Amino acid sequence: MSSKDLTEHINTSLIADSASRVKEDTVLALDLSDINKPFAKKMENLSEVWDGSAKKVDNGYCICEVVAANVKEETPIPLYSELYSHVADDFESENEQILKTIKAVREKTKKRGIWTMDRGADRRVLIGELGKMGLRFVIRARGDRHVINKKGQEVSVNDIVGRMKYTEKCVIKIDKEGYEEEKEIELGRRDILIIENTPVSIIAIKGFGKKPMMLITNVDKSPEEILEIYLTRWKCEESFRFLKHEYHLEDVRVRRYIGLRNTVALIHAVFYFLSVHLGRRLRMKILLEKILEKAKRFFQIPSFKHYAVADGIFRLLFNAKWDPAELKEEEEDKRQIMFGFT
Repeated sequence: MSSKDLTEHINTSLIADSASRVKEDTVLALDLSDINKPFAKKMENLSEVWDGSAKKVDNGYCICEVVAANVKEETPIPLYSELYSHVADDFESENEQILKTIKAVREKTKKRGIWTMDRGADRRVLIGELGKMGLRFVIRARGDRHVINKKGQEVSVNDIVGRMKYTEKCVIKIDKEGYEEEKEIELGRRDILIIENTPVSIIAIKGFGKKPMMLITNVDKSPEEILEIYLTRWKCEESFRFLKHEYHLEDVRVRRYIGLRNTVALIHAVFYFLSVHLGRRLRMKILLEKILEKAKRFFQIPSFKHYAVADGIFRLLFNAKWDPAELKEEEEDKRQIMFGFT
């Protein structure tokens, strides 16, 4: 685990295997998360990261992840995951890390997909580079960001949204922990804006909170469709939470930096198997049904079924027992170990 860095090899393999599943309008959600290690002292390349749950800075590592999803489908497609440290010798900047990730995915997907990112990614340098690469994007904007209007003036996003007319209304359904909530929202749009020589539009959505949600995009679709693309990102965020909590990423104990990077990449590969391959073929479907049965949940399987799958696999493997002494040395059985229901 700590002798050779497998991160790039694993990520390249996952992207190549799933590239055909990324269509023209597939959402490519890029997320920056972290692993917090507040009590670690000897782990290599520990750096300061923001602990969102504790609302403070602590020791840990950063992770750059990409998960793809289609607007009308439930299955997320894990594409990329890389642990990195701000104090590692090969680290340049967060912007370079994001662009490295985007370029790795772009190479295999041939520019297909719509990159969707949260607040903080609306940096001029990132939007400019996305424009140069000919990629489409939907990025949530901070109000203090500035754009160039058609008169050549630099104005803030807040100023534009403050004078915007909301010309469309619609009702959307939001899944909130097992039940659906309907929200009536208003949408507005302002075009002919420039960021770093990249033409963009600003979409404002009123109805989610006290302040309007603001999206910067170069996608030629209606405001309602742009909102659907961004909301699909929330489905991908559930994948990020699942990986972090269900696989206890913050409990990882390896001390070498390469070992940490390999652990994160391998767990992402396991998640790819669960999400994409499990259930794709008939034999896999039978296996998935058995695993969900083993989960023994009292209530229905949640919409994000991977939690139930993880429970079922744990129950299957927790009680798996075999005695290596039963295999004779001269007749070593090299077949795959089978589950009891096989």
